[in-house]
Amino acid sequence: MEVSQEELTQIRLLEERLHRPEIRQSKETVENLLAHGFVEFGSSGTVYDDKDDLIALLAAESPDPASPPVIASDYAFRAISPDVVLVTYRTIDESIPRHVLRSSIWQRIDGRWQMIFHQGTPTAPRP
Repeated sequence: MEVSQEELTQIRLLEERLHRPEIRQSKETVENLLAHGFVEFGSSGTVYDDKDDLIALLAAESPDPASPPVIASDYAFRAISPDVVLVTYRTIDESIPRHVLRSSIWQRIDGRWQMIFHQGTPTAPRP
């Protein structure tokens, strides 16, 4: 089974959901998006290797409702296997401002896509 263009679009939309404050604060939604054993190397340099702790941290965030949404661009997708996709892209958070190169690995588990790994690396703005 190959990864279809429709599935890549679905993965991009799932990825972008995790940027939205109302999703990040929903324990149930984040629980469904992140796989058991999920690991993140955060853009802060922190390693998050306990899914439950990370979900609690996200739920406790207090975003400013006046902040502009995170802008995601330059997506690239690489199928590692029929059930695993590497996603790379760039985000800009204009409220800070902060530019981050991001990579995620999504795996099809029990018929649905879940993130198993994420890394954010701060970078300079593009000229």
